[in-house]
Amino acid sequence: MRATPSRHATALLRPGRLYARRGAAPQLPLHPSQPTQTRHYLSATSSTTASSSASASHAPPPSSSSPYSVNATEISHFSALASSWWDPHGPSRPLHLMNPLRHDFIRACLSSSSSTHQQQRQQQTPTKLRYLDVGCGGGIFAESAARLANTAHVRAVDPSEAVLSVARAHARRDPALRGKLEYLCTPIEALPLPDDNNNNNGGYYDVVSLFEVLEHVDYPAEFLSRVARFVRPDGGWLVMSTIARTWTSWVVTNLVAEDLLRVVPRGTHDWAKYVNAHELEAFFAGAEGKGLGRWGTPRVMGVVYVPGFGWREVRGSEKVGNYFFGVQRLG
Repeated sequence: MRATPSRHATALLRPGRLYARRGAAPQLPLHPSQPTQTRHYLSATSSTTASSSASASHAPPPSSSSPYSVNATEISHFSALASSWWDPHGPSRPLHLMNPLRHDFIRACLSSSSSTHQQQRQQQTPTKLRYLDVGCGGGIFAESAARLANTAHVRAVDPSEAVLSVARAHARRDPALRGKLEYLCTPIEALPLPDDNNNNNGGYYDVVSLFEVLEHVDYPAEFLSRVARFVRPDGGWLVMSTIARTWTSWVVTNLVAEDLLRVVPRGTHDWAKYVNAHELEAFFAGAEGKGLGRWGTPRVMGVVYVPGFGWREVRGSEKVGNYFFGVQRLG
């Protein structure tokens, strides 16, 4: 049964410990790199359930033996939508309409880069950018990014082979994408971390994107801790879009979009997995203490879906619904 808002909509978050209870929403632990006794409550299962899930390729909570954050139910849901991914009037229509805003937001982030780090980038790297698109799905953003004149290469990863098969087939239609776009079926935890001793700056990326992904993972803090390590430490950007956890977002995304208007397939969203912007801001404010490097002041842009017109930027709407979040790694 899907979660619905309650008067206990906000979990108590204190340094070093995550307090979560039934009916409460997930929070980002302030110290995700340290083991906690309380797991993300959405994924806590009995031993019987856990055993059954493991046999169905469901990744257990991050640990030294199996650090994957993918969720078998989520993968199954999106794999079922694979064949319609590139239908601009199908279930993925909101993603197609949002794609131009993704590029607008990235351009705004890059143009606001710290002047010192911008100068370093110009001295140390080519003007063309390397992208890592995490949770790329059918490749709507990855393809469009690969077509940009200032793109050197796009590596797009997703744990669903069914969805990636559609992405690869669509990309083959455009010979210009050969050599610029690469798809890998893997969770981010299985992708080798950058090595400063390797070529092409050790595998770091100028832009790491997480579009409509964070609200679908079971362990957001551990997931972000892994993803952050792929961002260039001398001025790269981590950009994402996700949904705030509020009464308004539940009404819009769950009740209206899924149950009433059927704009997106039912089961696409789990309100209890939504993450608020202030939680992300707190996570990156303390990132250096967790060994994740130093990060700048985040950029946040709230967006609203207007039927018949698509997505529009609305100031302040990040506090109630969909929003973009970008943060630059400074060291």
